[in-house]
Amino acid sequence: MDNGAAGHGTRSGGEAPGLGTSAHPTGWALRPATVADIEVIAELRATVMRADLERLGRYDEHRVRQRLRDSFSTRHTSVIMTGREFAGCLTLRPAEGRWWLEHFYLAPHRQGLGLGSEVLRTVLERADAQGMTVGLNVLQGSAARRLYERHGFVMETQDPVDVHMVRPPGARASAPANA
Repeated sequence: MDNGAAGHGTRSGGEAPGLGTSAHPTGWALRPATVADIEVIAELRATVMRADLERLGRYDEHRVRQRLRDSFSTRHTSVIMTGREFAGCLTLRPAEGRWWLEHFYLAPHRQGLGLGSEVLRTVLERADAQGMTVGLNVLQGSAARRLYERHGFVMETQDPVDVHMVRPPGARASAPANA
C-alpha cells in the first residue's frame, strides 16, 4: 500500500498526534520508529510502490529508496508491528495547517486483510478528536486510493502522477464495496 507522498509541505499547523507505542485488541501495535528502521522502511517502500511507479514510467531503483531516506523522521514515523513482526509504517506530520499522511506502507502479505483500515481508523480518530484535516497523495491508478476513499478522503487536486486527497475532521467513512 502506498500513498505516493514524500517530503511535501512545511512543518506548520497543528502538532501531529504522538502515535507512540500502542497496542490494539486485534493484535497489532505501533511503536516509534528509530534510525535503525530506515533501511527496512526504504526497502518496503520500494517493494510496495514498484508496480505503480513502473506503470507510470517513474520507477527508479535508487530514487524510490532515497526519497524515503531524505524525508525520514523518527519524530513523525511509527512502525506497525503484528506480534514481533514488522508489518509496515506510517509517517504523519504537521504541514500546511493539516496533518500529512506522508508514508503509509504495509508489507505485501499484510495487505487486503483489514490491517490498513484499522491503522488508518486509529489515526483518523485522533485527527477528529483534535479537529484536524488529514491530507495525502496517492499515485494515479493505485489500489490504495479505494482505502482512502472508504475512510472519507476525497480528491482535492490531481496531476499526471499524483492524486492529492483530503479528509476533513469528522468525515464519514463509507462501507466497503464488498460488505
